Amino acid sequence: MIYPSIDKLLSIVDSKYTLVTVAAARSRQIAETGYVQINEKTSSSKTTLSKALEEIAENLIHIK
Repeated sequence: MIYPSIDKLLSIVDSKYTLVTVAAARSRQIAETGYVQINEKTSSSKTTLSKALEEIAENLIHIK
């Protein structure tokens, strides 16, 4: 099973389009800066996109 699930993410974000846009932008930020808000020791995410989605699921990214 993929974590976080699409159902959980869509309860936070209003549309799939917004989710893709925000996740892609945050993934690029992580790749450029290396700064991640989640605890990398407890996270199972390996790619920057997975880390971005996990941050969104944990409400660490605020979407306007």
